Amino acid sequence: MSKRFGGVQALDQVSLGIAPGEVRCLAGENGSGKSTVIKILSGVHRADGGEVVLAGVSRAALTPRDAIAAGVQVIYQDFSLFPNLSVAENLAAGQDLGGRRWLLSRRRARRAVAEASARLGVALDPDAEVGDLPVAGRQLVAIARALLADVRLLVMDEPTTALTHQEVARLFQLVQSMQARGIAVLFVSHKMREMLAIADSLTVLRNGRVVAEGAMADFDEARITRAMTGHDSGAARHHWTPPLPGTPPRLEVRNLSVPGEVADVSFSLMPGEVVGVAGLLGSGRTELALALFGMRPGYAGEIRMDGRPVALRSVSDAVAAGIAYVPEDRLTEGLFPARSIDDNLLAASLDRFAGPAGCLDGAAGRRAAAGAIQDMAIATPSGDRAVSELSGGNQQRVVIGRWLLTRARVLVLNGPTVGVDVGSKAGIHRTLRDLAREQGLAVLMVSDDGPELAENCGRVLLVHRGRLAGVLEGEALTDAGITDRLRALA
Repeated sequence: MSKRFGGVQALDQVSLGIAPGEVRCLAGENGSGKSTVIKILSGVHRADGGEVVLAGVSRAALTPRDAIAAGVQVIYQDFSLFPNLSVAENLAAGQDLGGRRWLLSRRRARRAVAEASARLGVALDPDAEVGDLPVAGRQLVAIARALLADVRLLVMDEPTTALTHQEVARLFQLVQSMQARGIAVLFVSHKMREMLAIADSLTVLRNGRVVAEGAMADFDEARITRAMTGHDSGAARHHWTPPLPGTPPRLEVRNLSVPGEVADVSFSLMPGEVVGVAGLLGSGRTELALALFGMRPGYAGEIRMDGRPVALRSVSDAVAAGIAYVPEDRLTEGLFPARSIDDNLLAASLDRFAGPAGCLDGAAGRRAAAGAIQDMAIATPSGDRAVSELSGGNQQRVVIGRWLLTRARVLVLNGPTVGVDVGSKAGIHRTLRDLAREQGLAVLMVSDDGPELAENCGRVLLVHRGRLAGVLEGEALTDAGITDRLRALA
């Protein structure tokens, strides 16, 4: 397959094959061509050259309806479900629209749920509204929809991005059960340990070309990283130098409680220190982060910045105190997709560039945005481009850069590299470590990525049922150490 968009060669003579019952991983950095491959397979894009052969039948021109009829189903990161409809209605919609029915039969819808539940081995609630389900629940509905459509090739795009360890294990069981039925699975992921655990084979793309492929048994993390990035990416741990004795903590939290979410949490964060927060989904880790950003105004306890008490009853209070927050879901919570990179970078610091009459000093703002683009190493020829055109890693750099323009002294990161490829991930980590070391930025890193926490943090706080359940540091602070402690808390 070859595909060009304007002056960009998105795919250049890309070939891959996948057999019935095979799980093949498709890997590559953001912008490598993975999404274009998916869209050609699903009929969204038509290749400029090459062909798609499904079960021995060549499909030079493939439409979405053709792909579905041939048994191709794609589960995207957003699942492409109707959030305001029930599970039964979502499953029936796929069947009824595919069968050109225009009226919903509730009996047929409930029968579809029962059939999907039997195939999955999981009880689905037909009346549950999809928008109210957790991420893992919505993913189950998307998989159920694919199974009911007699899927033969299932493409899963970053399926574990927002799942806990237990949910990932359950997903892998489902993938293996589909594999046993002869369903081919194309598993698109950035997470190398998951690739190694689930896939039979691997295809790696870089700059629109296949640069490595073969049996997964022939690969390890280092070889995959080298293929994806073109160079070795060795892990470098963050080394923090404690400040002079008597220096107050940059952030101090004393007996912080949020009714029903966080209970009696105390910890401190020194200038230049990177501290991690780990916990299973629902542990209270995100609620703790939101409380520090003024989004839980009913909290009790005391919060201090550089030794002075602050009241964080709103986001404005937190920003004024020098606290910034980067959310886990950058697309819905962190970015204005249709606006330019410059607009996104300046969104939280417009007051800095306003004149006496409240008018924006455009030239000063553009200079500041250009500086942030350079400091954050955002790959773009111009700040005028829409931020939606950037890769996931560069979008994340924009969100972080926005808050650094507010001259924040504490940066709270919730899932700092979710959905970010290995090369961009290493770059973001380097930038954060440099800011901590050179500017004294204190970083609170909330993550379920064990290696990320072990490589970047001097301490990791373990959160369970809204309380601090322990601290890992020194030799105990490893990926395995974090995983073992979290499993013990489950």
